[in-house]
Amino acid sequence: MQQRSLGPFQVSAIGLGCMNLCHAYGQPVPEAEAERLLHAALDLGITHFDTAALYGFGVSETLIGRFLAPLRQRFTLASKCGMTGVPNEQGVKVRVIDGRPATLKATCEEALRRLRTDVIDLYYLHRWDKSVPIEDSVGALADLVRDGKIRAIGLSEVSAATLRRAHAVHPIAALQTEYSLWTRNPEIAVLQACRELGVSFVAFSPLGRGFLCGPLDIDAFDAKDIRRTMPRFTPAHYPHNAGLLPAYLAVAQEVGCSPAQLALAWLLHQGPDILPIPGTTHVEHLRDNIAAADLSLSPEVLERLDAVMNDRLVSGNRYNEQARREVDTEESA
Repeated sequence: MQQRSLGPFQVSAIGLGCMNLCHAYGQPVPEAEAERLLHAALDLGITHFDTAALYGFGVSETLIGRFLAPLRQRFTLASKCGMTGVPNEQGVKVRVIDGRPATLKATCEEALRRLRTDVIDLYYLHRWDKSVPIEDSVGALADLVRDGKIRAIGLSEVSAATLRRAHAVHPIAALQTEYSLWTRNPEIAVLQACRELGVSFVAFSPLGRGFLCGPLDIDAFDAKDIRRTMPRFTPAHYPHNAGLLPAYLAVAQEVGCSPAQLALAWLLHQGPDILPIPGTTHVEHLRDNIAAADLSLSPEVLERLDAVMNDRLVSGNRYNEQARREVDTEESA
């Protein structure tokens, strides 16, 4: 697979997002299936693995540590802090955003143990805790760099202005935000800021949380599927959005690729500094995604894609009101 720069690292153009293994889209996959997928990704040339303390409240990091620690030198490891599971009064873990320096450092120590490694290559602030100055949170991550616990710092779901403030404290290697044909928020300002500062851009949910793979049965979503809380997938908005798919699927058919490959290839064509990290629980989908790196799209096809699938045509916000308050990304007027 072609290689791209992820901060100071050279990695596969398409990485693997490891949230799906245990978090957000239904029941966790059996450990044997997780092991099979992780090893298949390495064998197929993926060298960029992205996880977080939040995913399964540590389960995703644990799986990577259990199954890939002996192969640690073969891939670049990214994880995240600042959004974790904390026990409530009933002892049930709930999601908490906490960017205090002491919390970030403690989370890193826990992650190192779960991942069975001495150092995390790229460590992101998963969410900016707006009650803590970004300078303080990034300062704590800079301490972890100096201590040799992490090699580079990343940010997730922040604005161009926040990126610049953070970068003034310590160089930011990568910024991660949702980006796909139907989610264009990064195009407002943060992509340009990344390019001015030399920051790699990692695109999560590059397949539109499955939307860009073809029609979905939203009624069949698992009860814990996070898409149930996302306006675009609700009965009020999804029928309209599903109506955009035929024109998009027609382009994929004409190009001779799968809808997922078309979405990933479009992202790769947006710039050499963009690194998509699709997630999956199926090896066959993994193979399909990877093939997108070899797909060349003509200017005419790229123009058609922009016309048939963009955020101006989509109905509904990507997050509900609570999640929108928690992120710092720019939104179109």
